Amino acid sequence: MYISFSNKPKQAEPSSPDGARRQPGRRTVSSTVVTLGIVSMLTDISSESVAAILPLYVTGFLGMSTIAFGVLDGFYQGVSALVRIAGGYTSDRIGRPKWVAFTGYALAAVARIGLLFATGFAALTAVISADRIGKGIRTAPRDAVITASSRPDSLGTSFGVHRMLDNIGAAIGPLLAFFILLLIPDGYGTIFAASLAFAVIGVTILGLFVPNVRARRRDAADARATNTPRPKFAWGVVTSGPMRRVLAAAGILGLLTIGDGFVYLALQARNDFAAQWFPLLYVGTNIAFLALAIPLGRLADRIGRARVFVYGHAGILGAYLAAALPIADAAATVLCLVLLGAFYAATDGVLAALAAQLTTPETHGTGIAAAQTVVALSRFLSAAGFGILWFHVGREASMLIVAGALIVAIPLAALLLRPLLSAPRAEATADPDHTDVERIEAEPIDAEPVEAEPRT
Repeated sequence: MYISFSNKPKQAEPSSPDGARRQPGRRTVSSTVVTLGIVSMLTDISSESVAAILPLYVTGFLGMSTIAFGVLDGFYQGVSALVRIAGGYTSDRIGRPKWVAFTGYALAAVARIGLLFATGFAALTAVISADRIGKGIRTAPRDAVITASSRPDSLGTSFGVHRMLDNIGAAIGPLLAFFILLLIPDGYGTIFAASLAFAVIGVTILGLFVPNVRARRRDAADARATNTPRPKFAWGVVTSGPMRRVLAAAGILGLLTIGDGFVYLALQARNDFAAQWFPLLYVGTNIAFLALAIPLGRLADRIGRARVFVYGHAGILGAYLAAALPIADAAATVLCLVLLGAFYAATDGVLAALAAQLTTPETHGTGIAAAQTVVALSRFLSAAGFGILWFHVGREASMLIVAGALIVAIPLAALLLRPLLSAPRAEATADPDHTDVERIEAEPIDAEPVEAEPRT
């Protein structure tokens, strides 16, 4: 993989400067994508250090029930849906995706302060809601910047690189929580303070080093140059055609995607390991995600993003079965973590790339936000409902019920997305017109991108 140190997406070239044809399969990733990945890495250290101890903090330290945790986890998963489309739409309309994303990152950082003082259910709900609203505001504009900084034929790879860096942070965060709890039993306040520090560093890097970029069609630029009235926002691109199928499939599958915390609580109940080891489960999942994010992103670019997204849900189905069936405890734990990591690598960035593929440059942010909103809302309902199901029928039975429903849902989603599963990726793209990148508040870089040597 090559990394470009230009902020512009490099156009396809028939050959390299020395006349040798570039090896097939290589992709260029811009410095903007890498810098956003670093911002996300720091933010994930902040958020995942908290998420890794939240199940135990709520059910063990604070003594709340699994129903209470289910509601809190539902808010954690789904409250961002309230503002995702608004964030994407705002970034599309004002042409400032970086600063819309900055607002979301800053709000999440401020919410970290509340964790230092919140101990009751209502206070925790308010803090978690503020944090996740910040996530909802920032995600689609950030992904729109990634889209604008990447070549259309390497979107999956760019999102894979970003998600890889993101998940380095998602692995470090639980490790940080683990070492703090190892040194300071019940050191939840220390974890919350460290979380705040990393969030502030991430916001600072975003504000100082990430340029504001957006993609637009040349005809849109020409219209603005001639003072032609701005065209009406094309909502139909987001709400009809192939995107409608994607939203329906994502919603169906999201309803059967319970929070990782429930899977980890089920594993802990089986293995009966000490509370301070609990964050390491998150580390294992994120290591698997880290290893698979780029390969599955490339696979999605080659064989189709819809196909990888749908069949990637077989990973979480396997995790449910491993957590519920009578498998050796160590094997069940390792299998769960690997399958969860594979699931997120096959669906998280791939869904964003699929939404960008099916929308026009002017609607990338809104399209990505719409897909993420559907997923967030469905996961909110899933987490809250699963907490009640667990309370009434027990952990193994509830896992098997959801797994059985998912066995039916995966073929149904594949049927919904059948036109996208069978069509070549280039034919499924909503806007085949050439796009370029408008850089705002940053000086253009005229030098050719410097390409790093491939990692060994």
